[in-house]
Amino acid sequence: MSKLYFGDNLIILRQHIPDESVDLVYLDPPFNSKRGYNLFFKTPTGQVSDAQITAFDDTWQWGEQAEHEYHELLRQPNTDVAEMLDSFRRFLKENDMMAYLTMMASRLLELHRVLKPTGSLYLHCDPTASHYLKILLDAVFGKTNYRTEISWKRSAAHSDAKQGRKQYGNIRDILFFYTKSDEWQWNQQYTTYNEEYVRKMYRHVEPETGRLYQLDNLTGPGGASKGNPSYEVMGVTRHWRYSKENMAKLIEEGRVVQPSPGAVPRYKRYLDEMPGVALQNDWGDITPPSGKEFLGYPTQKPLALLERIIQTSSTPGDVVLDPFCGCGTAVHAAQKLGRDWIGIDITHLAIHLIEKRMKNAFPALPFEVLGTPKDFAGAQDLFSRDEYEFQWWACALVDAQPYKGKKKGSDKGIDGLIYFQDDKGGAKKIVVSVKGGKNVGRAMVADLKNTVEREKAQIGLFVTLTPPTKPMMAEAASAGFYESLKYGAFPKIQILTIEGLLAGQEAPRYPDLSRGGLTFRKAQREEGGAEQRELF
Repeated sequence: MSKLYFGDNLIILRQHIPDESVDLVYLDPPFNSKRGYNLFFKTPTGQVSDAQITAFDDTWQWGEQAEHEYHELLRQPNTDVAEMLDSFRRFLKENDMMAYLTMMASRLLELHRVLKPTGSLYLHCDPTASHYLKILLDAVFGKTNYRTEISWKRSAAHSDAKQGRKQYGNIRDILFFYTKSDEWQWNQQYTTYNEEYVRKMYRHVEPETGRLYQLDNLTGPGGASKGNPSYEVMGVTRHWRYSKENMAKLIEEGRVVQPSPGAVPRYKRYLDEMPGVALQNDWGDITPPSGKEFLGYPTQKPLALLERIIQTSSTPGDVVLDPFCGCGTAVHAAQKLGRDWIGIDITHLAIHLIEKRMKNAFPALPFEVLGTPKDFAGAQDLFSRDEYEFQWWACALVDAQPYKGKKKGSDKGIDGLIYFQDDKGGAKKIVVSVKGGKNVGRAMVADLKNTVEREKAQIGLFVTLTPPTKPMMAEAASAGFYESLKYGAFPKIQILTIEGLLAGQEAPRYPDLSRGGLTFRKAQREEGGAEQRELF
């Protein structure tokens, strides 16, 4: 069964992924771009201001953690990596780029360890740090195992090239392709011929079928060493590429054409029998995700890009690993192509989005989610470690989109939002408030009541790690009901406990619960899907 892990990929790789167990690694790590990336949700008209949250900050700083990982790297067995990092530090000093490269070095060593000898790795980056990452990859994999640098044209004209900025527009990403050894899996891929080539090379049309074809050479070099037989075909004697018997079959099949009397016979080669142009390392034919494919994730890559990589460097039943899986494009493509997969991400927001994506695209697919709280003790532990990750996780329990970012004071008493529709009018709104501390009380429920009124929402959900008190329950009941003409009455303020949600004993109550789709963008359903196997 395929697996989705929540947590630091360095820890997950070390504790859960065995040596030489993975066939293909694709990673699209942060690029050290020094910016935050917003996740855009599907929201009804008029709710645009609530429709984004910071998915992750691509900013790195040298500090205690970086110093710890750096010294750990100096002591690991790959001395090339140790020496290269020492050189980087002497050149870069203790800055954000050095912190980023230290983070990447630790993880690339683990990815090298888990790859099978026939495995491949594709690292997706941009020019921000690609020059440093190439040197680092040479140290980890060995420079002889570098295969190529692929360029992907991810956009058209870009704002980098605005007048006055004295800068070329950056419209391409880079993929570094490495293998673990000199024997690796490879399935040749092809792209279609362009119109000009077809027009020039396939100028003939077969009247009976309408098939395009060209006339190709049938002759071969003569001499005993070449082995090409000499005999007469259609009144012309030459050295031919085929034996007499095979030539006779080709003539019978209508594949040998004499353009004019006395001319050298030629081979009829149909366009629809040709595989296309062998894939090159400049990928300008794949466009960024748009329309129904785009789920709102800021760095989402197109399915076609991942399908190309997976088809080229793995076979059905292989294991594909993405240690920075974001919104899950790599695992989606792997599942679609019949591969097993492992996805890892450090945010609950990403894990929740991938869960929804895979369940929407492959409704019957069984897969395991590891690292997220499964019981009350796990929820308490998550809250003690990171209250914002706890809020995101709790929002996922009620299928709400998290509200705004992680900045204190910016949420206006709102941790999550749900949109629903129960009539032909506009979408309705549910406000979610999450409380993980022990000191919950009636005043917090009263605050949620006020927030619901202020936001003109129909319902408020109070999600709490601590069991509610009687005054809290009374305060919630005093808010009354939301009356839906079609579906009846629903409590306007609902108190839900983490324990009850985890046990399946509690759930939010609101109209048209089955329809969904008004909060998160939905991945399109994929037909079929490979049977899952046990990993390892």
